[in-house]
Amino acid sequence: MIPKLKLYVRKQQFNPGLLGIFINPFYTVRKELRRAMIRLSSHVTGRTLDVGCGEKPYENIFSNISEYVGMEYDSPKNRSRFKNINSWYDGKHFPFDGNSFDSIILTQVLEHVFNPDEFLAEINRVTKNNGLLLMSAPFVWDEHEQPWDYARYSSFGLKHLLKKHGFEIIEHIKTVSDVRVISQLTACYIHKKLAGIRSYRIKMIFYVLLISPLTIIGTILSQILPANMDLYMDNVVLARKIHSHD
Repeated sequence: MIPKLKLYVRKQQFNPGLLGIFINPFYTVRKELRRAMIRLSSHVTGRTLDVGCGEKPYENIFSNISEYVGMEYDSPKNRSRFKNINSWYDGKHFPFDGNSFDSIILTQVLEHVFNPDEFLAEINRVTKNNGLLLMSAPFVWDEHEQPWDYARYSSFGLKHLLKKHGFEIIEHIKTVSDVRVISQLTACYIHKKLAGIRSYRIKMIFYVLLISPLTIIGTILSQILPANMDLYMDNVVLARKIHSHD
């Protein structure tokens, strides 16, 4: 029973349904991130590279692409963890010729990149002229995947960085820009404090009793209280390559 529950919980992580309220401590942030990605997905066309693709949680939302290439950072851990990777990144150079892709996908990766200038220069290099970049990066979030968590980006920081590397922002979405920021961060706090509990059953009980009420209350209050566009969870950006990186 427990292995089946773990598998279901895993499937709920990036595409949480209604039951995700009770078993996914990141329900709000993941649900709204996916909603924003879907909203912009129709712009992603042609040969597409998913940089830092992991388990490719968003592959099925893109219906206008001709080829989907998933690339991950090359490490022993990633080699054993991810089995459906098309290409590996050595930390310096993407293993593709210049102007190889019509579209690039980059979700929740940039905060883990210690050399953003070199990294974005590579993205520019492999993107065709007028090609599109669909990316997301957290603004308000706890440290995660330690010690490979290096940065947080404001909307202004992202705009500056993308412009510096030859991209013009077409659309910018700030997800969870309301009181749910508070409920989600509180849920994250509780989740981190439960990390030491070995029993999966007990952990699920705490999720249901402590985290799901926070999620529900936050959702209700978000319909009543005003939004705050200065305090939000994630940046989701659609940008176009307007010139090659010098």
